[in-house]
Amino acid sequence: MIEPRTLPGFMELLPGDQILFNKIKDTIRKNYERYGFLPLDTPVLESSEVLLAKAGGETEKQIYQFKKGDSDLCMRFDLTVPLAKYVAENFNELSFPFARYQIDKVYRGERPQKGRFREFYQCDIDVIGRDSLSLYYDAEIPSIMYNVFKELNIGDFTIFVSNRKILLGLIEELELKDIATDIFRLIDKIEKIGENNFVLALKDDYKVDEQKIQKLLEFVKIKGSVDEQIGLLKNMPIQNANFRAGIDELEVVTKYMKTFGVTEENFEINLSIARGLDYYTGTVYETFIKGKENIGSICSGGRFDNLAGFYTKEHLPGVGMSIGLTRLFYQLKENNILANESQSVAKVVILPMSDECIEKSIELSNKLRENEINTTIYLENTKFKTKLAFAVKSNANYAIFMGEDEIKNSVYTIKDLIKQEQQTVTLDELLTILKEK
Repeated sequence: MIEPRTLPGFMELLPGDQILFNKIKDTIRKNYERYGFLPLDTPVLESSEVLLAKAGGETEKQIYQFKKGDSDLCMRFDLTVPLAKYVAENFNELSFPFARYQIDKVYRGERPQKGRFREFYQCDIDVIGRDSLSLYYDAEIPSIMYNVFKELNIGDFTIFVSNRKILLGLIEELELKDIATDIFRLIDKIEKIGENNFVLALKDDYKVDEQKIQKLLEFVKIKGSVDEQIGLLKNMPIQNANFRAGIDELEVVTKYMKTFGVTEENFEINLSIARGLDYYTGTVYETFIKGKENIGSICSGGRFDNLAGFYTKEHLPGVGMSIGLTRLFYQLKENNILANESQSVAKVVILPMSDECIEKSIELSNKLRENEINTTIYLENTKFKTKLAFAVKSNANYAIFMGEDEIKNSVYTIKDLIKQEQQTVTLDELLTILKEK
């Protein structure tokens, strides 16, 4: 016999957890569609030439790549590159701005760790413009995530927002542009590595003098309300064009996040949010649960200037955010932030008392389903005790006993499996009970 086992880095859930996982996924999808975002489904497999066009470094090392016959194939490692290919390929058929969402699995061959997976769901939303894209979309995107997390009821959370142009302008002002990418990555990790390691890395690895390091530290430590931080940034004696443009953009985005309904209790400016990935060019976001910052960011994203530069000469700027759903679910369960509200998709289990009662039980199940009541029937010919045990273990709310007396008198015996209360009712009374929340 072969031992059944699941590969490391792949999540499989028992039914109760899968129901909860699906509920979260459906909540995310519902909110994306509420804002008019269109669904997209791209292939898991792509030509290596297409998928690797934008890859490199550590990303390329993590990609699952293989050959089948004459085909050189890769499994998608995110949903952004397939989006770029899709928009470039269907450019003439799409209406811009193109607002899409995709909730799908992606694959990365990294070393499995607690809370990190090789196969996982990403829930992406992006708006892609043609030639240009209004900053108002940079404010709308986090408002969607705000409503997602409010509905999921995960507790207090904060959407941190910044703009990479501000930091880029400061770096240019300090004449450190040659190592700008490295500084972005160090600042993005400063809370993980600590201030001392940040300073040592700049001093020892990049030979940055202490005065310039101090200016970078002073910048990322700017705190206060949204308006206070905007005011402090405006008053800094830096006239660099990127620096000033970034402040203006950040002011517009934060103003309209409020207009879209994001409360100031749930978002703030954090200038250490730099997003180390090179393709972010303006607004950037990270989202954390208050008091559970050790979980890490539960949602992130930002603005990028040219989505599909490897596939088309068209200029396609965009902005988007993504939830790593598999990792988020794991962390919420591990930290007892989620509790299963229901262990079953069926509200009621019908238990025929004999084979002679099967036909009427099926007819009743059809009637209940017509009334949008999720119903299952136990069709095995077993003892009553076994049937009742099945109903209890199924975690349904109710059991309906269909015996010869019930069929003869056109009534139904229903048992509330939670309250342990039983009664015999008419069909109309049964429907009333089962339609109650």
